[in-house]
Amino acid sequence: MKISALKIETILAEKSMTKAAFADRCGISRQNVSTLIRRGTCEPRTAGKLAAGLGVEVGDIIEKEV
Repeated sequence: MKISALKIETILAEKSMTKAAFADRCGISRQNVSTLIRRGTCEPRTAGKLAAGLGVEVGDIIEKEV
């Protein structure tokens, strides 16, 4: 699943949340979160964890295919 680094970074900024706090809320290591964001892809289950950690829907952080 393609995730949007820009969308995730924007939501983090809006919530004044660090990547470390985000990783804690997701239950994923900070290094893994950084890797996922940089790579831009993850499994659907992981996308669910990322979205939950941000308090948003999965659709808010994925790249829409055109």
